Amino acid sequence: MATMDEQEQRRRRLTAWRGSRRVLARVGADGTLGERLAALAAGAASVHDPEDWTDVYGGGVVADLERRVAGLLGMEAAAFFPTGTMAQQVALRCWAGRTGNATVALHPLSHPELHEGGALGVVSGLRTVHPTPGPRLPDAEEIREFPEPFGTLMLELPLRDAGFVLPSWEELTAVVEAARERDAVVHFDGARLWECGPHFGRELSEIAALADSVYVSFYKSLDGLSGAVLAGPSTLVEEARVWRHRYGGQLFQQYPAALSALIGLERELPRLPSYVAHAKVVAGALAEGFAASRVPWFRVRPEPPHTHQFQVWLPYGAEVLDEASVRQAEETGVTLFRRWFAGAAGSGLPPGVSVTEVTVAGAGLEWSAEDVRGAVAGFVGYLGRGALP
Repeated sequence: MATMDEQEQRRRRLTAWRGSRRVLARVGADGTLGERLAALAAGAASVHDPEDWTDVYGGGVVADLERRVAGLLGMEAAAFFPTGTMAQQVALRCWAGRTGNATVALHPLSHPELHEGGALGVVSGLRTVHPTPGPRLPDAEEIREFPEPFGTLMLELPLRDAGFVLPSWEELTAVVEAARERDAVVHFDGARLWECGPHFGRELSEIAALADSVYVSFYKSLDGLSGAVLAGPSTLVEEARVWRHRYGGQLFQQYPAALSALIGLERELPRLPSYVAHAKVVAGALAEGFAASRVPWFRVRPEPPHTHQFQVWLPYGAEVLDEASVRQAEETGVTLFRRWFAGAAGSGLPPGVSVTEVTVAGAGLEWSAEDVRGAVAGFVGYLGRGALP
């Protein structure tokens, strides 16, 4: 439970971010209850008949969303889940039963390993192995030569905690082929698959076609309220629906989340390629700005970005960087960075270095390279008050 001080700090950050005239991304989750409800009501009629009945344990707008996503991904069927964690638990459990092998090969920086409290093992009885320790997805040789058998290869696209990194299309297809040679199935953790197309130069359906199943999220790239979809063969999806109920995911009504997901598909999905393209401009200008500053060391990772998100590393404590970030927002109306953190073990982050995730979305398209360099200079000015040599 958050302490009173943590709650006050969160309110301070939210007030500063919402009051900023310039931000790289406006996040719906920063809004008030009234704002989010009003936005949902205003956009709902553009994606679904408002005279339709609400869903009850699925159907209606939820089924509409499932059909839409299955079509976008070129999959036979799809099932809506309240969380991506549950969707992937179910997918990997189902594949373990079908392959007869409960071992899942995945990256040590993948979401189930870092952010789910060991749920794959504790809840689903699965065992995980790591084909590579590096801050990138495994390559084909590592998959072929891995000494243990595994039933499923899970690939997180992009690998968030390594810096939202992606392999090349050739590398990805080779890894999938190597897994097939071992008679393993392939599952994509595609929480952010929506913005991977520009890097691969492929449509979503062509990317998804490499995998046996794919999970996608709606609140990360598409700014939905919540929710996820698991897509794949119809027999797998039907089995997943049974396990969804067993895991407590058969919610009575989910129309707000489903409507917000449809709105995101309608409004944000077509704009993601422009966000990805401009993220390269922003990342390059950030690097130029830090290179011209008195900061002793920095890194933009990867450079250029593979999606519309990337990391910035600086050699200061997270609290120092958070304070500089929020003061810049409060006093100048410019939010360049949001939160800073210590890096995950295995991410390659050196001791004493903190990391932030930068997202470039609609509001960020207004920033020129000169705007970014100016904001960096301002940020370093706040950081420099007692922090720089």
